[in-house]
Amino acid sequence: MSRSQPRKRATIREVAQATGLSPAAVSYALRGMQVSEETIERVRQAAAELGYEADPIARALASGRTGMIGLLCGSLEDLWQQSLAVGIGRALREKDRYALILDAAGDPARERTLARQLRDQRVDGMIVQPVDPAAQMWGELAETVPVVAIGDALADARTAGEVVFDNRRGVTLALEYLRDRGHHRIAVLTPTRPSTPDRPADLHVTAEADRLGLDIEVVNAPHGLPAITDTARALLSGASRPAAAFCFSDFIAYGVYAAAAEAGLRVPEDVSIMGYDDHPMSGLLTPGLTTVNWDIDGIVRAAVRLVAAAADGQVRRRRIIQAPELCERGSVLSRR
Repeated sequence: MSRSQPRKRATIREVAQATGLSPAAVSYALRGMQVSEETIERVRQAAAELGYEADPIARALASGRTGMIGLLCGSLEDLWQQSLAVGIGRALREKDRYALILDAAGDPARERTLARQLRDQRVDGMIVQPVDPAAQMWGELAETVPVVAIGDALADARTAGEVVFDNRRGVTLALEYLRDRGHHRIAVLTPTRPSTPDRPADLHVTAEADRLGLDIEVVNAPHGLPAITDTARALLSGASRPAAAFCFSDFIAYGVYAAAAEAGLRVPEDVSIMGYDDHPMSGLLTPGLTTVNWDIDGIVRAAVRLVAAAADGQVRRRRIIQAPELCERGSVLSRR
């Protein structure tokens, strides 16, 4: 009985013959570069029909590129950052690149180690959502690999691009919303550690609270839902319980919801809660979480566009500023 022979791998020249294009044009089309969308679609369809698959080793040797983009997340325990990583991974795949996803777990030292490891693994570019945007390491890193920052700008680093949040506007939007509903004693829960105190949102919240005449208490919320809930439990059980909690991520707000439920406190009648990134889960809470939307799909598109261009040698050094939008649900009581 004869044994079937394995199918021979189709070559890029065969795809070129099938489409009437040069091998170079086919290569560009498969990477989504320098040709029309119509040509990209035609080439990818022909490649699929022929069973063509790029040889990653041959491509890396020929181009000096790995096809890998490092994605360094601040903390993948945060649900919004999980959604961001999923979106970036899928968007990179559409550009025939792959994401190497690493988790800094909210630890600045771990972040520095992982960033250098990504550089040493010869990734073509890096997208970071920094735990410590002021670290001196970023300047050194950006000299050797294209880096795109999401959220906060990296201090003293010539990045390939930045997709930064307009935190001044976002913090003002949230605090004015709470003030206009009669809340003046507000707890602000932030994931920022004492070792990384210079994040823009944290700096602005204190100044803006002074301007608005608000009495705020800034509380460092640890990473991980059980630890966040413990922190919120202590905050809500104190003699001077705040009227409202403004959380610098919806994930932190979920811990406040949990602590309030344990204490028999009603949201928003006994304590109002506000988030800051509009994760899809926030609309499923009872009541739904009032929060700030930063357009995660727009962030993904912009960051991937910038890092892909930089990996191909087309460094734009653009700064894209994401504007906040209030997403009003039912977690903030009006005391007026």
